[in-house]
Amino acid sequence: MSFEDMENGYMVSVNPAPGKGELAVLFAGREQTQAAHNVGPQVRDYFLVHHVLSGRGTFQCMGRVYELGPGDSFFIFPGELIRYTADGEDPWMYRWVGFRGDKAEELLLSLDITQHRPVAKPARHRRISALFHQIERTLALGEAGCDLRCGGLLRLLLAEYSASGESRADGTSGKRSPIEEQVERTIRWLTVQYSQPISIEDMSRSLGYNRTYLSKMFKQYTGMTPMHFLLKIRMERAKRLLLEPLTVEQVAASVGYTDPLYFSKQFKKWYGRSPTEYRQETDNRALYDCNA
Repeated sequence: MSFEDMENGYMVSVNPAPGKGELAVLFAGREQTQAAHNVGPQVRDYFLVHHVLSGRGTFQCMGRVYELGPGDSFFIFPGELIRYTADGEDPWMYRWVGFRGDKAEELLLSLDITQHRPVAKPARHRRISALFHQIERTLALGEAGCDLRCGGLLRLLLAEYSASGESRADGTSGKRSPIEEQVERTIRWLTVQYSQPISIEDMSRSLGYNRTYLSKMFKQYTGMTPMHFLLKIRMERAKRLLLEPLTVEQVAASVGYTDPLYFSKQFKKWYGRSPTEYRQETDNRALYDCNA
């Protein structure tokens, strides 16, 4: 299924039946934006990657502003407050792909792409653009097996970012400081272990860091304590799982809580409504918004 707005240079193709599991494409599109075109501030419930073909603009995430131009890509993570704006004189044209999956964040982390490092400049600009186009075209055709084809193309697309670490569009090199490496290692550990009962002592012992030192450097780099970051991961994951046919007890257990009542209290404290209330609100709501 596709939607096209010729007047505004906007085109999007939607996956009518996105799969569940490790990785699934939700939609793909392209747009020649208007001058000063602005999106946000807003929060998404899925992952979204844009690749700039021409023009310039800014991307804001986690308190930082990135100046981006042709050849740059920026990634949006679920639950993060973001905003992006096209230049007033040289607005950008970009392509995008929205996706989700149990392994999505882990795959991005393996590519050194995180909420704190959301921008990359892939070496093979034309190859990247072609893969974005192929995903959109495959969805537009909607032939049998398009979900599987798009999943494969998305993996090829992400693989193109594996060599971009040495040429970061955010002005940093691929070489990280010891503190950055330690924090990224901690983030990777939390991202994988969030479904287990975790304490700061367990994490410090597993990683070989002093507890006080770990907490200090983690907060210095991310703006939050390791336990608060863990809670954030769990709540974002729980929010997605509540869209699946699982009981609240099953969702709680899946994100590391043995007590579903305590989980419900934490969820309500984080999102302002209980898991049951959130599920009722989203029952008749689309799982994603195609307005990139």
